[in-house]
Amino acid sequence: MSAQPHVLSAPLDRLGRPLRDLRLSVIEACNFRCGYCMPADRVPDDYGFDAAGRMSFDEIEALARGAARLGVSKLRITGGEPLLRKDLAALVARLASIDGIDDLAMTTNGALLARHARALHEAGLRRITVSLDALEPALFRTLSGDRGEVADVLAGIAAAEAAGFQRLKINCVVQRGVNDEAALALVGHFRGTGHVVRFIEYMDVGTCNDWRRERVVPSAELRDRIHARWPLQALDANYRGEVAQRHAFVDGGGEVGFVSSVTAPFCGDCHRARVSADGRLYTCLFSGDGIDLRPLLAQGELAVAARLAELWKTRVDRYSELRGSAQASPRHVEMFLVGG
Repeated sequence: MSAQPHVLSAPLDRLGRPLRDLRLSVIEACNFRCGYCMPADRVPDDYGFDAAGRMSFDEIEALARGAARLGVSKLRITGGEPLLRKDLAALVARLASIDGIDDLAMTTNGALLARHARALHEAGLRRITVSLDALEPALFRTLSGDRGEVADVLAGIAAAEAAGFQRLKINCVVQRGVNDEAALALVGHFRGTGHVVRFIEYMDVGTCNDWRRERVVPSAELRDRIHARWPLQALDANYRGEVAQRHAFVDGGGEVGFVSSVTAPFCGDCHRARVSADGRLYTCLFSGDGIDLRPLLAQGELAVAARLAELWKTRVDRYSELRGSAQASPRHVEMFLVGG
């Protein structure tokens, strides 16, 4: 665990929530076209590969160091698909050296993980979340927009295990009539491996996924299905603000998690901020607009920390609690810009 840097006055937002978790997108591009995030009919194949508007590694490091000075201890690398960013392991090594960052993680679709897992582990990455919405090859290919093969993702998970990564999180976005019937197969595959499958309610993130509430499978319903096959017992959260409700298999086969942003909002404990690959800060997954931080990044971590603190203190976001009310903004940033 890294030593804590000199922390400036750790900010609280207007609802008394601290800033503890920063999610950094390193690229807007993705090699998949999942319908709930980056549908192929809305986003062209060449989107996001232009490096001109993207933060440099120096800028990303300055941003992360500034955040650490405000008490941020958890840093997650996202995309798009972060493994499309050239020399990502070099960036990981720089971020892993930051005092105060004691949880450095990455979310990936896993298709390119086999070739990068060892280098990422050697650079200092310690936790990986893999997005995996089905195990059946044809369904998986359909869900990825006809871009992915489940065999590549499973090979990536195996390579991560061989490289020294333990207890991966396997995230599945569940949609009724699309992949909800595939959930039990996913649980059965990873039971006993030490990895944790987490089921995420289909959310109205972005503007291009044609979200409809009737396609949401409530976590409670899915939990009951799993419990009928493998009895579950509720677990306490690992820490305040943990997004997933944890349940263990009674027979000792591990655990599963449920992220219930639609049916059981957890805005009250949300301590996460997100920064897009072009350096815009979003204080909520459902924000409509971001705030450009790039003009500050060349001024160093202290200037970044001061600006982040100023912005965080004005935060009032609680979209999931307001969903459907007149107070909820209909404009949302696209998920592929901020990594979910």
